[in-house]
Formats: sequence, C-alpha cells, structure tokens
Amino acid sequence: MTKKFALVLGASGEIGYAICRNLAEDGWSIYLHYANNEASILTLLKELNGSYPKQEFSVIQADMSKENCIEKIAGSVFSLHAVVFAQGHSLYKSLEDTSLADIRMLFQVHVEYPMALLAKLNSKLRKQPSSSVVFVGSIWGDAGASYEVAYSAAKGAQHAFVKAYAKEVALQRTRVNAVAPGFIETKMNAHIEEEARQLIMDEIPAGIFGSTQNIADTVGFLTSEKASYITGQIIRVNGGWYI
Repeated sequence: MTKKFALVLGASGEIGYAICRNLAEDGWSIYLHYANNEASILTLLKELNGSYPKQEFSVIQADMSKENCIEKIAGSVFSLHAVVFAQGHSLYKSLEDTSLADIRMLFQVHVEYPMALLAKLNSKLRKQPSSSVVFVGSIWGDAGASYEVAYSAAKGAQHAFVKAYAKEVALQRTRVNAVAPGFIETKMNAHIEEEARQLIMDEIPAGIFGSTQNIADTVGFLTSEKASYITGQIIRVNGGWYI
C-alpha cells in the first residue's frame, strides 16, 4: 500500500497534537512541524512511532515568524498529499494598543508565510491523484471580535485565501478548506475568568465548549476522500455560537 504523507504545521500545540494523532490513526505518515516546544514534539514523535511502526514520522523545526521558515520547511518535505496549518497565536489587545509589529507578526504567521510556503509545495501536491490543504481558522475570521481586531483581520484574510486558492488549484484535484473553531478548551483559553467563561457559554446553543478532538475529527474528514467534492469551504465547529 502506498504511503500518504501529511505536513502538519504547529504539531506541538494542543490542536496540532490532536490532529496528528487522528491522522496517524487514519494511516497517514506525518511531517511534524514545531517552532519552540521541543518537549511536546518529541513526546508526540515517540507516541506515534510506538503506535504506528509501519508509518513514517519526522520532525521539522522552523519558526513561522521568520522568513527562512519557507525554504527550511519546503526543503524538508518530499512526497506530500496534505498540508494542515494549525500553527499561530492570538492577540488580545485594543487596536489602540496594538503595534505595527504586532499586526505584521500576525499576518506573517497566519497569512503571508503560509501562502509563500504553499507556493513552494504546490508542485508536490499536484503530483498526487488528489491532495488537500486545511487551515485551522477561527470563528473571529467570520464574526470579528473586539479586542482581537488584528487577529480577526488575519483570520479573515486566511479564510479569503482559502476560497481563492481553492479555485486556483481545483483542476489539479487539490482541495482547500478551513476549519473555524469556536471556543475550544485549551491552555490558550485557561486565563479567561469563570464569569467570562459563563457569559460565553450562555451564548453557545449547544451548551458546551468544544474540544481539540472536535477540530481533529473535522480536519481528518477534510483530508480524507470522503470530502473529495468539498473545497473552498469554511467549516464552522462552534456548537452554534456563530451560524
């Protein structure tokens, strides 16, 4: 059986970690990208090698806030059937307090460098009978959020890129989609006080917060042949918080 290879950007993060475990369970070999969290990526690598010895797992270290990440990652990838962008960071500041450096960093990590990286990787994706690109976007890319204006703008640009690029590569049988999470239980949200959490919960019709597994399951579907006729879509995984 021919091996299928996925590149997961941000594999060391909580959502990226869950995505990798799901993809490995589905038979994927994976390029595990990380920026700084070496301990997490080595734990993941050991787990995957132990559980799936017939698949291949390799680590790529590159800081997605630095331009050299593009050549570094592209040069480390060979056979490729899917790319998942799960890297990135949020920013909670009023626009008045947001610096130009803050804005540039968000757009570089979430939009500019992913676009440039895909330009380098597209020839590898084109060689496959079918291939897939999935971005982990955000509810704020659709709805916008006060005090996360720059982050919302970056995620909105990411969503717009997904729609445009999907049209460009559709004939080569590459699908391009995004998953837009709502409130997901991660360490990134651990700082939110209980009162604020309850206010958010009250707005979510499903009455629960999402899990990293919810996102991983959606990414797993979009990278599978079950999603062979789905492209250019922003799949909202938010319990009905924003419809």
